[in-house]
Amino acid sequence: MAAATPASPRGSGAPGILVGPVDLAARVDEALDVQARAFGLGEDEIAVRRHIVLRHLDHPRARALGATTAAGRLVGFVYGLPNDRAHWWSTVVEPYLRATGSEAWLDDSFVITELHVHPDFQQRGIGRRLITTITDAVDQPRSILSAIDTDSPARGLYRSLGYQDLARQVLFPGAPKPYAVMGAPLPLRR
Repeated sequence: MAAATPASPRGSGAPGILVGPVDLAARVDEALDVQARAFGLGEDEIAVRRHIVLRHLDHPRARALGATTAAGRLVGFVYGLPNDRAHWWSTVVEPYLRATGSEAWLDDSFVITELHVHPDFQQRGIGRRLITTITDAVDQPRSILSAIDTDSPARGLYRSLGYQDLARQVLFPGAPKPYAVMGAPLPLRR
């Protein structure tokens, strides 16, 4: 993978933050702390997600990037993998996508599984740099992801990169809020 690069595209205000490959499995607890702070997770949810993240990262085609300070502190991360219709996420979203005529997005797509930036480092272009860097390095012609179905800075970021709603009000088992499934052709818009 590519070497870490500064995460200050177009002077976005993230000096000293490096984006590059990271052994996310080795840093899973740091990543989950970022996710918990960004997403408001409790300890029980973190414990469940730890096993899920490690299982995902064990996939041979999984990719992960981290955003780190000069001192090495992980302040953001993204990971994903080529979509597989047999994976749990796909089996949940498939009926929603079929209902909107968007089921084909499940084929030959790279799924952004998680993307989180610590709240103290948000709104500096780090999330944008993470998602564009990871998708620039994949072979698939498009990317899909799910995000809480509400107007939020995250959804605004995804829209600015070319992601469009493929299905809304998607209910994941155990999730308290509905999600939207979004898709974008690659490379992402700049």
